Amino acid sequence: MEKHLKQYLDENHVHYVTLDHPQAFTAQEVAASAHIPGKEMAKTVMVKLDGELAMAVLPAPDHVSLRRLKEATGAHDTELADEEDFKGRFPDCEVGAMPPFGNLWNMPVFVDQRLREDELIAFNAGTHTELVQLAYSDYEELVHPTVLNLSTRH
Repeated sequence: MEKHLKQYLDENHVHYVTLDHPQAFTAQEVAASAHIPGKEMAKTVMVKLDGELAMAVLPAPDHVSLRRLKEATGAHDTELADEEDFKGRFPDCEVGAMPPFGNLWNMPVFVDQRLREDELIAFNAGTHTELVQLAYSDYEELVHPTVLNLSTRH
């Protein structure tokens, strides 16, 4: 598990479990390999709002709606971030496996309201072979994300 995340969870006395799974890269593959419903698997999508990095966190089967994110934030320019834009921001994480704790890296976090529907959420723990699962209420209390309707399901 990414060391900043582990330290943060432990310091805040949050109950969590780590789950190892076969290497997988898409959120849906990860959910399937870890035997977790896709709607409980929170994926982190890196976006740029007026050139600044932010995290959009949504259920694995969903896609981020840049239009909804733009409307909700008032940003003039909203786009998906390229790997080159963020790969150096998370030095202890494998690219694409960042946990949805933007507060640990000084960036805003926007979470889709559908993640509130389940008691538990799971997310990448900094690698493509390990997940962290915890209560959604603990996640929201620690991260203080902006909760929006920001995803579409295809």
